[in-house]
Amino acid sequence: MTVLQWTATLVGLSFALYIGIAIWSRARSTSEFYVAGKGVHPLANGMATAADWMSAASFISMAGIISFLGYDGSVYLMGWTGGYVLLALLLAPYLRKFGAFTVPDFVGERYYSQTARVVAVICAIFVSFTYVAGQMRGVGIVFSRFLEIDIALGVVIGMGIVFFYAVLGGMKGITYTQVAQYCVLIFAYTVPAIFLSMLITGIPIPQIGLGAAEQETGTFLLDRLNGLHEELGFAAYTDGTKSMLDVLAITAALMVGTAGLPHVIIRFYTVPRVRDARISVGWALVFIALLYTAAPAVAVFARTNLLNTVTDAPYAEMPDWFTKWEATGLISFEDHNGDGLIQYVGADAVDGTGQPVRNELTIDRDIMVLANPEIARLPNWVVGLVAAGGLAAALSTAAGLLLVLSAAISHDLLKRNWRPDISEKGELIAARVSAGVAVIVAGYLGINPPGFVAEVVAFAFGLAAASFFPVIILGIFSKRLNREGAIAGMLSGITLTAAYIVYFKFVNPAANVAENWWFGISPEGIGALGMTVNFAVAGIVSRFTPVPAGKEGRDPAEVRELVERIRVPRGSGEAHEVSG
Repeated sequence: MTVLQWTATLVGLSFALYIGIAIWSRARSTSEFYVAGKGVHPLANGMATAADWMSAASFISMAGIISFLGYDGSVYLMGWTGGYVLLALLLAPYLRKFGAFTVPDFVGERYYSQTARVVAVICAIFVSFTYVAGQMRGVGIVFSRFLEIDIALGVVIGMGIVFFYAVLGGMKGITYTQVAQYCVLIFAYTVPAIFLSMLITGIPIPQIGLGAAEQETGTFLLDRLNGLHEELGFAAYTDGTKSMLDVLAITAALMVGTAGLPHVIIRFYTVPRVRDARISVGWALVFIALLYTAAPAVAVFARTNLLNTVTDAPYAEMPDWFTKWEATGLISFEDHNGDGLIQYVGADAVDGTGQPVRNELTIDRDIMVLANPEIARLPNWVVGLVAAGGLAAALSTAAGLLLVLSAAISHDLLKRNWRPDISEKGELIAARVSAGVAVIVAGYLGINPPGFVAEVVAFAFGLAAASFFPVIILGIFSKRLNREGAIAGMLSGITLTAAYIVYFKFVNPAANVAENWWFGISPEGIGALGMTVNFAVAGIVSRFTPVPAGKEGRDPAEVRELVERIRVPRGSGEAHEVSG
């Protein structure tokens, strides 16, 4: 079978599985739609959480960005992994103890303010749409190459699949679909990694193969890659070019962004007890580690294979995979010197006389994982499997994000603000309509994305870090923080972060260089500064405004008691339920 036939078969079977699960587990109540009836087993929830979190950025883009940036790309690996540890220690059990449906629900109840709830809803919508843009772009990339269709049409197909199982099944359907998607994506990621490790180093474990020697040359793989890089005018693969402050800022933004992402936090509302939330996080870390420990190895294998394949190769003799990716626009070749050979070089490349050499090959880093099996000439079924895995990763996270958007509109705005007397059936209809509208907007963003997948997702994490993390962590551990402080903190944090990103990425992209950044912090890391501003503003405003008093939603005395109950989870008892 050809690559196209294998891809169509494996993708078709996986989509049929997802739709079948959605029909079997469709939601029949708002509780099932929002939080799967709070009856998901911790093991299943851990697997679903891993799939929800390991998005297209993890599957498609993370190894790609590491393969291009080398050491500098490790910030994504450290930040996203460390964020889950932070989530396990500081947030998951306490939020499950609270027992609400959504993050804006927590903010509104904890800060006894409908205004705070609305601000949280706006932040959730902003963060989620930024994040979902990266997922839909990933869907389009996979479809455009492996099913040989236009990227826009690929996004539309992905929209249709997500719409079906997200709108029909809600969180209940999404949870069990994500369990299946995790199985697909982890199998699709590790199988080619094992193949590549065997081919290059003779060792079947990629994590060990990364530090081993090449079979052909006997040279350690990283040493050889460093040599290739320097010969071609690139920086040494294992050397970093970012400032230490920027590395710390990006890592911090990704870490606290992980702990503040609403589609991840909501997963811990789906288990029966507080203890189950902790167990879920533990399982999620195990499942995530299977992919994240393999990612650096996949990045190195991909980079090595690419350099060996394209360096000084005749363009006319490039294999079929090159032509197919070229048709998508994600690889382009321009023969500057007219010799017909591909010169893939870095900015510092020079010829034998010391004259600069122009690069002739442009490669979108998002294709590295997807193209890797073809570059290494692995069996066609492996190529099709990777395509199915990439779609599973993108669609699983997209579904979780769409549910956050749906819940924010139908539950937090409609039920909690505009129509408190709405029936459960009416709220469920509103939730499904909201999800449908969100799918359409997400599709548009996937067709017109603001950057490559990992970059877009990094922006979403930065926005989450600057908006949600401070008010959630202070809401759990500080009785003094009041509604004025929470609102001012969220608005200041997300405004600063969003304005910085928009200016450097859209208003004046020519100025997006280290010399113009504040304190040398890139747009990918500005969320750390936004978070710091959020903490500072929230604390200062709370100190200069009255101690919580009066009523708006909840009596502040009751809020202080609520904080005490959340902060000290007693054993594995049932979660406290907020009043509706």
